[in-house]
Amino acid sequence: MEQFAVTDRAAARIAEIVADTKPVAEAALRVAVLAGGCSGFQYRFELDPKVGSDDLIIQRGSARVVVDAVSMDLLNGSELDYTDELMGSHFAVRNPNAKSACGCGTSFSMD
Repeated sequence: MEQFAVTDRAAARIAEIVADTKPVAEAALRVAVLAGGCSGFQYRFELDPKVGSDDLIIQRGSARVVVDAVSMDLLNGSELDYTDELMGSHFAVRNPNAKSACGCGTSFSMD
C-alpha cells in the first residue's frame, strides 16, 4: 500500500516554519488537493493545528504532515519536497498520478 512520502528537506522546512509560528507550535502542514487551478486540480499547503479523524498523519522527525482522505486518493504514492532555487523556494509534490502539470507546479490534471 503506497502512501505519501516527505523528504528530509521538506521535513526540515516544515519544522522551521512551525517553530517560528508560536503559539501554534503543535501545527502540522496540511497538504490538500482542491478542484481548480489551470490544469483541473491544485495543491494547497497550510499550517493546521487540527487533525481530522480521517487524516493520514506523516511524522518525519519533529515535522508533521496531514492529508485528508479525499486528497490522499489523488496523492497516493506522491512525495512532498522543498526546493530552494534561484526562482524562489516552495513546497513541491512529485505526483505519479498526475498526467500533466502546468508551469507553476501547483496545478495538475488526472485525465
